[in-house]
Amino acid sequence: MAAPTERLQLRDMLKLARPGDWTKNSFVLLAFIFWAANAVRTQTADAIWEKALAAGLAFAAFCLVASGFYCVNDAIDAEKDRQHPVKCRRPVAAGRISPSTAIGIGVLLVVLALILAGLVSSTLVLAVAIYAVLQVAYNSGLKRVAFVDVATIATGFGLRAAAGAIAIAVPISVWLVLCVFFLCLYLGFIKRMCDLVSAERAGSPWKSPAGYRGREELQWLLGLSAVMTVSMYLSYTLSDHAWTLFGSRATGLALLTPLVLVAIHRFWRRANEGSSDSPLDALRSDPVVLSAILCFVGLLGVVLFAPQAGSILEAIFLQQGAPKL
Repeated sequence: MAAPTERLQLRDMLKLARPGDWTKNSFVLLAFIFWAANAVRTQTADAIWEKALAAGLAFAAFCLVASGFYCVNDAIDAEKDRQHPVKCRRPVAAGRISPSTAIGIGVLLVVLALILAGLVSSTLVLAVAIYAVLQVAYNSGLKRVAFVDVATIATGFGLRAAAGAIAIAVPISVWLVLCVFFLCLYLGFIKRMCDLVSAERAGSPWKSPAGYRGREELQWLLGLSAVMTVSMYLSYTLSDHAWTLFGSRATGLALLTPLVLVAIHRFWRRANEGSSDSPLDALRSDPVVLSAILCFVGLLGVVLFAPQAGSILEAIFLQQGAPKL
């Protein structure tokens, strides 16, 4: 049995890697999910499992590279994090792991991510490497520029979605990448609002590294990104591209828009109330957010994979013989 100090160190190292944030890398799996919606009717089980394995390896690679940069970022920001009422509990900021150790762990995780990506394809290695370069640029200065900091993070999520398509060797959908980008832009500003409100409520002197000028500026950015998120999603579901891929099932995707609105509003409310310190915390602790997202995922599965979903939707919403635009 490990000694108490050893257990503490292992727990801190795990906390440093933030495995709870690995759910963010689920965007890597989107291309596989949408591909599988049609593949279950046209492809063999072996072909589907082969794509699933490639998508899973890509997901794992992005989990490792993201954790690597969490380690590096915590080492760089340790002094500033000590002034924040929540971030001060992070292992490096709390003094339980040294900055040099955190950077060493981070570099090791990035190398492992590249090795794992190499098991899929050299193109996926390139995608992971580009993501790593993007994170270096973020930590080197982009995170100190208002709007650019969150746009860089959102670009990283868009790259995740593109990498998922690369992993399973299907064309990259610009619709998918843009939908992911604007959603993550919104969630990034939600996180900035959470950080600001948490510091205000605790009376902390912490200030945003990017220099956002208080709630008013963030409210404007949240409104802009929320409108773009919903508009992009709805435009995609009603597009010729979606109809080509999913036929009348695309109508079902459009009908899920109210659930998107519920989640977006709830994230905004909790951030302004200081009820959550991140979007993931809201997802874990708010029953409304969780219910909306679970309903969206469940109904998405029904729309995409239920055999008769397309026929039912076409019978309800389209007149027989109407042109399929």
